Amino acid sequence: MSTKKKFVWVYTFIIISALSVQIFAQTNSTNTVSTSALKSEIKEFTAKEIAAHFADIKTLNPPPDKVFNALTIGEFSWGSFARALAAQADIGGSQKIAGKDTARAIAEIGLIEARKGGKAFSQLYSTLALRHYGTDLSKNAVWQSLSESEKKEWAELLDPARFYDAKKRQVINLPENYLGVAARVAAMSWQMGVLKDRSLLDSVVERAAEQFLKGAIYSDDSPPTGRYDRYSNEYARFCWDAAEIAGRKDILEKLKPTLKKQMELWWDIVSPAGYGYNWGRSQGLVSYLDTLEIAAFLGAHPEFRPTKLENLATIFNLAWRWIRKDYSDKTHMFTVFAFGRGNYSYINPEREWQQAGTSFGKIILANDTFMKSLEKENVTQFPSELNLPNVARFEFFEKKADRQFGVWLVRQGKFQFALPITTGTKPAIADYLPAPFGLPGFAAPVEEVYPSLVPFLELGDGKTYATSEGADSVEPAADAKSLKIIWKKWANIGSKSGETFENGLISVVEFRWENNKLIRRETLTADKDVNIKNWKFTVPTTADKVKNENGTYILNGREGTLAVNVKTDWKTSSETFATGDSRLGKGVLGAIPIHLIFEAKDLQLKKGQKLSWEISLELLK
Repeated sequence: MSTKKKFVWVYTFIIISALSVQIFAQTNSTNTVSTSALKSEIKEFTAKEIAAHFADIKTLNPPPDKVFNALTIGEFSWGSFARALAAQADIGGSQKIAGKDTARAIAEIGLIEARKGGKAFSQLYSTLALRHYGTDLSKNAVWQSLSESEKKEWAELLDPARFYDAKKRQVINLPENYLGVAARVAAMSWQMGVLKDRSLLDSVVERAAEQFLKGAIYSDDSPPTGRYDRYSNEYARFCWDAAEIAGRKDILEKLKPTLKKQMELWWDIVSPAGYGYNWGRSQGLVSYLDTLEIAAFLGAHPEFRPTKLENLATIFNLAWRWIRKDYSDKTHMFTVFAFGRGNYSYINPEREWQQAGTSFGKIILANDTFMKSLEKENVTQFPSELNLPNVARFEFFEKKADRQFGVWLVRQGKFQFALPITTGTKPAIADYLPAPFGLPGFAAPVEEVYPSLVPFLELGDGKTYATSEGADSVEPAADAKSLKIIWKKWANIGSKSGETFENGLISVVEFRWENNKLIRRETLTADKDVNIKNWKFTVPTTADKVKNENGTYILNGREGTLAVNVKTDWKTSSETFATGDSRLGKGVLGAIPIHLIFEAKDLQLKKGQKLSWEISLELLK
């Protein structure tokens, strides 16, 4: 080879190598996220927004009814902001924000909550706010700014007796997860020297952890009805935090099995966008915030991790991306009341500002805790996207002799859902029905008693029944590709949550999935003569376009294309219902524009007679 040819070859090789390095660098920067950049982005966001909100509060005496045009008069509102403001002052490194002293402001906010009878989360967030300024109250700037009479008012705020009956060892008219709130308030109050009664602290912490101490892996949020949802995970973490502060190593040891299993369950549920628990009464923004807090907890407690830290970082970032997009820089609020967004009634316009305050506090703490874990383990970058592992399994929450509860988990690429068998806040409420939550194209209307992929049957006695409130029997296949559920006792709409009744019908529902199709086949057997006056079943969908192709409905929308086919042993009418801005059109993550409605009347079953029907849901793209 000539010298000239060698030169050209070497030069060409250098150019190609340089281009390859550049392309690799670009690809690498596109496909990875810098830990330090993410940390800075979140810190800058919370610092900016906390300052903006604090600046918009011109006086605390009297407190304003609105901040950034959002009402502040709802439960937990001021305590939520106090916690966020204190976290920002502590972690951000300056007790002055927006040119104002945060310590005295937090002292005054606590007095607002104390004087209006704030309890539960108002107390928890106020206690957390106070602790950010130090557990030694003789050096705590908030505490030292209080007069003696004001300290007495604050001490009442740090007393769980406002919502916890120490004699009955029960929270007062609240769900079971509030025991975790009581335990944390008591533990931090003890930590700061306000609570003096060690026996009371131990009693509260033990009572909070009672279900887990008795061997339960998942906590029933309304014993003995069998209400299982996201609160089981949060509740276990709250119990851990309280037991840790109280120095109860015995309780911590008992909590380890539940935290290990519950984190595995969360990892099998979480979506590629970072969305966690997808059924129950606290969804939407709350579930994305859950992912931040769960990842932060797992970062600090590696013994409970269901996956490696880098994967947790990816999910953390994906959840953050959604949360940031959901925040309006113009209104300085999260868009929880945007068109088509549904919320349980406890999230109402009076609590719009509270949602912002609670979110800020969770984001600040989760970011600080999780980033410390990443830095400690030298995770300087991580993938921007994640191919989550395939899942096919059934997890039992509880197996009683007469009632069973659990969740069927399936994740095969984009074909993903969680089908819970549990109890809701009302009989047959759509958020808790045994339906495939998370399946692209399907969404249940929020806090509605409604036949959302589960039929409602009005019988001759004038009562309406549905297959919910757990089940008599649950039989998952060995490969979890199918599931058989039997209901001999049904939920009666209008009765109490968790109650079940015999009505003369036995329902056997067989689910199976194959490729990207989920099939639900139900067989009704009469054990006496039964008149079904009305049978109604709906498919609420996120699609905004629908067409009927030879009896198969093709639904196109923001989540892709879903094909729906229904077959019945009886004559069934069908219609397409456009929800508009009605409650039936509100989903946790956005609008539910169209419902397919199927209905039949006057079905007569003689004793021993069977009737069957089937629906298939196929994800096309």
